[in-house]
Parts: sequence; C-alpha cells; structure tokens
Amino acid sequence: MLPTLEFLNGCSEAEFVDLLGSVFEYAPWVAVAVARRRPHASVAALHAAMLAELDALGEGAQLELLNGHPELAGAQARAGTMTSDSQAEQGSLALGELADDRAAVWHRLNADYRARFGFPFMLCIRRHTRASALREFERRLANERNVELRNALAEIGRISRLRLAVRIADHGLRDITGRLTTHVLDLSCGRPARGMRVELHETGDAGRRRLRAAETDAAGSTGAALLEGEPLRIGRYELCFHVGEYFARRGVEVADEPFLDVVPIAFGIAEPEGAYHIPITVTPWAYATCRGS
Repeated sequence: MLPTLEFLNGCSEAEFVDLLGSVFEYAPWVAVAVARRRPHASVAALHAAMLAELDALGEGAQLELLNGHPELAGAQARAGTMTSDSQAEQGSLALGELADDRAAVWHRLNADYRARFGFPFMLCIRRHTRASALREFERRLANERNVELRNALAEIGRISRLRLAVRIADHGLRDITGRLTTHVLDLSCGRPARGMRVELHETGDAGRRRLRAAETDAAGSTGAALLEGEPLRIGRYELCFHVGEYFARRGVEVADEPFLDVVPIAFGIAEPEGAYHIPITVTPWAYATCRGS
C-alpha cells in the first residue's frame, strides 16, 4: 500500500528516506533535507522543496547529481545495471534492446553530448517516443552549456515529479498525465456509429507500431480512453477507422469496392499532459475531423 502525505509528514526520518530516497537518482540526501522541513502542505509543495535543494547547489554539486544518472540507451541500459526506476523508464521504450545500428546512433549522440557539456543528456523519457527523443537530443546539442544545464535540471524536475506520483497514494499532482479519446458520428443516419473498429498506431521515424484496438459503443466512443494514465508521448500517430467494414455490417448499400474503406487520421502529439479528442463524422462517401474537446 502506498503511503499518504499525512503518513509521510508524521513518519520517522528513516522511513521517509526509505520511501522517497530514490526519487532523485543516487541522491537520498534530497529526501533527508526535505524530511527535516516537514510538514509539507501538499505533494506539490514537497516536490518544490526538493527542487529548491537542487537549485541551492553550486554548479559542482549539480554536475555530481547529473552524472549519477545513466545515459539513455547507454551501456548501463544494455547491461541492465540501472536502478529499478531507470530500468522502468528506459524499458518503456526498450532502449536497452536496440539493434546495433540504432544503438550506435544513441552511442554517438551520448558521446558528443558528454564531450560538449560534461554531463549526460537528461530527458524525461516517459514523455517521448524514440523519434522525438532523438530529435530533442540533436536539437539540444546546439545549445550553450548554461542553457543545457538549466534544461537538464528541468528534466530532472519532470522525472522526479512522475516518480513522486507513483510513490504517494494521494499525491494530487496535476498535469502529469494526458488523455486521447475519439468519437464517431454516422451522418448517414444521424446517430453515433456503434460497432466501428478503431486502431491506434504510433508512426514516424521508428516505424509503425499498433498501440490499441477498440470498437465503438452505443455512444460512438471507445468507452475507455485510447491513451491515459501517463504522459502522452510526443510523436506521430495514426487513428484508423474501419469505415467500409462498419457500413457493410450495417447493411448500407455500397459498391463491391467501397469508396471509403479504412480512413486514416495522421496526427501529432506535442503536449504530453494534454487532452486530445479526435472526433470523426462519416458517411460511406465522406468524412471530417478536427481536434475536439
């Protein structure tokens, strides 16, 4: 059972550090420092207190903190010697299982970045696809060192915020997850389209990967969100609506080769904590969509 904020405010320092000492990679001293500043009014205030400890450090100590983190898709990822948090985070994109040619790209970027800035590239990988992570890697290599130091600490803030959320039952943290939903309206009968097959794919430079398949219900939606409960990963996606199959099952008279068979809606996600709703209106001969609410 996860602890509550009330418990964390009242437990011993040792218990507090045991529960939260790994929020910052190999830096339990952060938890020690904020344990001595209890009580915290909210988990957001607790996190702010943790980040204040980092901000108060001199550059040398900040570099020591950053260098305690593993490289993305680095040797530790391939060897499986990272902390359990880092294994889960990088494992969500299988960064320790890259093919040799792809691993070589990450190795080159890691080496170039460390040579330029003196610390590893920091990125809250739970907010990214592989393709967007690589784009961010290459973009940030062009920055000045002082800018990248700020960027690295900001990413540590995002990583630690998500880690706190999975450790505290009543964290109450806002804007840590995103949501993707859809809705289909059949204009040929003026009703929600019930029983249409919908598939969600991640696309882009890393190839095509099916994430979810669902069927619309009586309200024309998929019931549960297509994506929710964690940040949406920045990247390119495609929603495929099996329109021809749906109208054939409804008994709508169409040609042997339907004008609309599978309707693909290609779209991008740029806001990991955003709400994306992609409604579609369909007939056997036309469709329309937008970013809804």
